[in-house]
Amino acid sequence: MQTRFYYLLLCCFIWPILQSNAQKLPSIGVCNSYKNDSLFAGAGYRYIEEGVSHLLAPAISDTQFTRQLADLQHTRCKVQTCNGFIPGTIKIVGPEVNESRVLGYIDTVMQRAQKAGIQLIVLGSGEARRVPDGADPAVVKKQFIALCRKMADVAARYGRTIAMENLNSTETNFINTLQEANEVVNAIHHPNFKLTADIYHMLKENEPAAHIDSAWGNLVHCHIAERENRAAPGVAQQDFRPYFAALHRIGFEGRIMVECRWENMAAQSRPAREYLQAQLEEAYEE
Repeated sequence: MQTRFYYLLLCCFIWPILQSNAQKLPSIGVCNSYKNDSLFAGAGYRYIEEGVSHLLAPAISDTQFTRQLADLQHTRCKVQTCNGFIPGTIKIVGPEVNESRVLGYIDTVMQRAQKAGIQLIVLGSGEARRVPDGADPAVVKKQFIALCRKMADVAARYGRTIAMENLNSTETNFINTLQEANEVVNAIHHPNFKLTADIYHMLKENEPAAHIDSAWGNLVHCHIAERENRAAPGVAQQDFRPYFAALHRIGFEGRIMVECRWENMAAQSRPAREYLQAQLEEAYEE
């Protein structure tokens, strides 16, 4: 009887420790307008990722921004991340870069992100980072790293994070793989400049899931869609489990945001989330 008592006591002590060390499953969200909150909340998504140009950009009047802030208070899917960071008209690589213009733009976006409770801004911006013909790639990369450190300093002032995204070679000619993006993030070496893994772009570039393993400590965010036609998860039964397993290996517990082309958003939103959820659970249980 005494042995049984001590066994139960030991279990009571160990179980909370095991539970606290258990890895949390990533949350599934969607890149879309917060105005579709009811649809996506009903389909089981937890987060919506908005576009900077729709919510935070300097072109949005203070009146409109204040009105949208009020709207965000009532969404069931929380808006804590944004993409579409820098428009193509504001260059961040090459000889046309106007540093004061870039940093002024970043300051407004980050100031508004702080007010809106948006924690992370994804740096994709394929046109803004397109390297012009004739530019020296080594010089461009060095200048880009220096500029991004200054951008990160601005983000830090407002307690926000910039997360660099890999984009496939049909969308830009600079930083096309997660491996390249991770090398740039390492070179920038700033706590407010991290990494987004876009699994759709990895698939388009035939990039192996193993490259995620090297991104430990940098990777804080994910985007996802099927390789063909950037379709919603489940349309062609894309197997994401190798990528999810890699996320599991590095202890990723962040958000995975569906960024796809919907054929019928209302009909596909729930099946897409359920498809991802099933593959996530399988990968994270192993």
